[in-house]
Amino acid sequence: MDPEFQKAIQRNPHLGEYVKRFMNDAGADEPTFMVSLSKDIDRENVNLILPVGDPVFIHIYGTPELGEVQYYGIEPELDYSEKKKYDAVLSIILERSATEPVPESEADLKELITKLLNEAVDVGSGGAVEEDKGNKLSVIQKLIPVQKKVQMTQGEYNKILYHIERDIIGSGPIEPIIRDPYLEDISSIGVDNVFIVHKIFDTVKTDLTFGDEQGLDNWLRSMSERIGRPVSDAKPIADGALPDGSRINIIYSVDVSRRGSSFTMRKFSEVPVSIIQLINWGALSCEMAAYMWMCLENGMSIFFSGETASGKTTMLNACLAFVNPRAKVFSAEDTAEVQPPQPVWQQLITREDGPPDSRVDTFALLKAALRSRPNYIIVGEIRGAEGNVAFQGMQTGHPVLATFHASAVSKMIQRLTADPINVPVTFIDNLNIAMILSAVYRKGKFLRRALAVEEIEGYYEEIGGVATRAVFQWEPDTDKHKFRGLNNSYVLEDKIATKLGYEDKRQIYQDLFLRARILEEMRSRDIEDYYDVLEVIVNFYKHGVDGLPFMV
Repeated sequence: MDPEFQKAIQRNPHLGEYVKRFMNDAGADEPTFMVSLSKDIDRENVNLILPVGDPVFIHIYGTPELGEVQYYGIEPELDYSEKKKYDAVLSIILERSATEPVPESEADLKELITKLLNEAVDVGSGGAVEEDKGNKLSVIQKLIPVQKKVQMTQGEYNKILYHIERDIIGSGPIEPIIRDPYLEDISSIGVDNVFIVHKIFDTVKTDLTFGDEQGLDNWLRSMSERIGRPVSDAKPIADGALPDGSRINIIYSVDVSRRGSSFTMRKFSEVPVSIIQLINWGALSCEMAAYMWMCLENGMSIFFSGETASGKTTMLNACLAFVNPRAKVFSAEDTAEVQPPQPVWQQLITREDGPPDSRVDTFALLKAALRSRPNYIIVGEIRGAEGNVAFQGMQTGHPVLATFHASAVSKMIQRLTADPINVPVTFIDNLNIAMILSAVYRKGKFLRRALAVEEIEGYYEEIGGVATRAVFQWEPDTDKHKFRGLNNSYVLEDKIATKLGYEDKRQIYQDLFLRARILEEMRSRDIEDYYDVLEVIVNFYKHGVDGLPFMV
């Protein structure tokens, strides 16, 4: 057995019990202990344990005979007796917390829970909080009536502490999967149908359950209160961001969701995916990324468009590293998702609840942002009348970046010019570029790809529509991106080269290829962490090629 695996089992006896039970029941070999995963894992024949922070582990198991990957969360389980003690202790903690100061942070809340738990329990012989051992809690415990304390062993204490922290601070029954660093989103329809989208294993059904309808409803009410938008039978739909930034959409009540209350949660990553990681994953090419760099460096307006879960926000966040670090950036969103690295960033969030006069929508936020003279305005997602304001901002010289739901440029223009956005078709050329993204199925795998980058030339009466020019195109047969705009780019030649005063407009392509070489050099040197990539780009802005940590 791997030494790290042995140490993990010693620290977490429930892990060893799980592994033995699995090997007996499945007749399988011992799982491999892996602290990180790669995309080249054999997904048809896999048996591994992934640690995601003691005492929680993930077991991923699949064979050709099973036909699909099984995903199991491993955490300490409470038996009937321990569950009764958990309920008793939780009741005491909630009662006594009413007289305690309100915690100012998650760390303070965790400390308070541990303090109240220690006051409420009496750990048996060998326990760390036993009264007669002269520890720091003994004085406090002697002041509490004996009948108020719950008797338990040290093992029970450890389990109950985990479950109380899990349910009050953490994510409840979904805590094991929310800790998985490779998680993209979670979907649940009813009590037992909990599915995830995994960065390595695609869509997988988990073994997690909420127990019963009451357990699921209680959890959904708790989550909705955390986002400040409580759900009820009268108001069954809520959407917002959790404290860690993850986005959750809740559909509560069987009256609305006939197969049971449901939710979808999109995992928030504290550190954005870098443009180098996206290049390594094949989402775009170095030349395409260099093109985006040129455009963002020179104030072009860009929409990242695609279907749901196509990677729009991920691509937007990665490309924001290309915006000049001295730029003044304003973002307007209903749920906080964009993460500009620029120091001068004003983050504006809608307020949908409360009296009508106190509500603030994206339309109002955009109008406020325009008065602040930003260098860039970022709109999390354009869906309605705010799109018209965004185009007015472009007209007045404010570059706008946004995500948009449309699977092609023609469909994007149709949505922009129709209700409820209603941008006049003659205004469309204020938008310079559209990147079209999609989740594609290729050779048995789901992949996210930038299908095209298209430039918006403008509306021409003679053709009865808007002329666009594809500068990059993804070729599905080779899984490569073709640079169709070489020596034929409207934005590079007629917009950026003209702005920079180049006598020979074709010289702009040398600037693009220089940036492509910088990106390729970062790839070859394994510089892919978001902040490491950002540092290289910022130093290039400040000092040119002399600021790079390598020769190009």
